[in-house]
Amino acid sequence: MRSRLAALFLIPVLAATAPTMPASMPAQLAPELPRLDARHWLNSPPLSLAALRGRPVLIEFWTFGCSNCRNTLPWLERIHARYAPRGLTVIAVHTPEFDRERDRDAVAQAVTRLGIRYPVVIDNGYAYWRALGNQYWPAFYLIDADGRIVDTRIGELHAGERRADAFEAAIARLSGVVR
Repeated sequence: MRSRLAALFLIPVLAATAPTMPASMPAQLAPELPRLDARHWLNSPPLSLAALRGRPVLIEFWTFGCSNCRNTLPWLERIHARYAPRGLTVIAVHTPEFDRERDRDAVAQAVTRLGIRYPVVIDNGYAYWRALGNQYWPAFYLIDADGRIVDTRIGELHAGERRADAFEAAIARLSGVVR
């Protein structure tokens, strides 16, 4: 319990100081999404990054029990509404922290209750989490049309905050929108 409380206090600090990919660092090819059947996907048939080549993709790691993930939903919903019509695909990778978050029906109920309309993949085995070396909820990976990870963010994002606005500017550039 003490470590969990400490983590709650550290998340804003980590988010404020979280590194983003330096411009001089070559973009890493994003690993393919895990091959999971349709039961593991909500709001979409199974997707693959290979099939999405040619369009930008925003990957979000979240879990429905995470307050920081829920606090970021207004920002993410706005990004989805604004840039999906311009080609952005948002994929939420639900990776559970607690046993109760492994239940598909509970995830589906949370997706409905929270009004999430973009694709959600349920990754109870942490396959994509491990493939990307992720360590945080929420975490965001922006993938360009060539399948390369070109930007990342860790922690809550809110419109009007410098980190979030800079990340949105990167999304806008990839989506062909001049800001």
